[in-house]
Amino acid sequence: MNEEQIRANFERVQRRIAAAARRSGRPAEAIRLVAVTKRVPVEWVRPLVACGVGDLGENYPQELWRKAEALADLGASVRWHLIGHLQSNKVKKTLPLVRLIHSVDSLKLLRTLDESAATLSDPPGVCLQVNTSGEVSKHGWAPQHVLDDAEAIAGCRAIPIVGLMTMAALGTTAETARPSFVRLRDLGEELRRRTGLPLAELSMGMSGDFEVAIEEGATLVRIGSALFEGVEP
Repeated sequence: MNEEQIRANFERVQRRIAAAARRSGRPAEAIRLVAVTKRVPVEWVRPLVACGVGDLGENYPQELWRKAEALADLGASVRWHLIGHLQSNKVKKTLPLVRLIHSVDSLKLLRTLDESAATLSDPPGVCLQVNTSGEVSKHGWAPQHVLDDAEAIAGCRAIPIVGLMTMAALGTTAETARPSFVRLRDLGEELRRRTGLPLAELSMGMSGDFEVAIEEGATLVRIGSALFEGVEP
């Protein structure tokens, strides 16, 4: 049964998160699992929520809109995260549906979100996406540029800026991804100093490297394939 496989996968991931958290000197509760449901049918998401997974992440706004509607009956037990690129023309429809946007990749987008957030009583938080791997194909601030924009970032007051996000380079192993995570952690500390923002969240680590990301300070890990391994269509 798919439900049994999903539960077994979830429990395995939870054990790996807890072990990595211990190695980082933190409790497992300090790390939040965001289950990535990209290209996953709704029928697979429900048993995952039944396991206790409340944070769901989607890469594409349109897919998030569709799944949020399909799972609306689950109410407050589900908290949606947008983890992929967000175009400005999709901001207004997306903002009320999510609790966190991980992928704010430019000052222009941040300012658009700040303007829209001013109309909401409880706007979602955002993480600033930083391209710590230097890959041309990736979205996000260059590390130095996010520091250069510190004053402008601090000037956005309506949208809660809660942390930073990154992705390791394609083709890296868990260990070779480590420098990207170390760099994000260091940037978070420096940007916190320059802006006065708490920046408590570090969104980094996916199925292939989340344990190393946790060892380097991740508070949010975005895991998809490890949760749905062996699940049949």
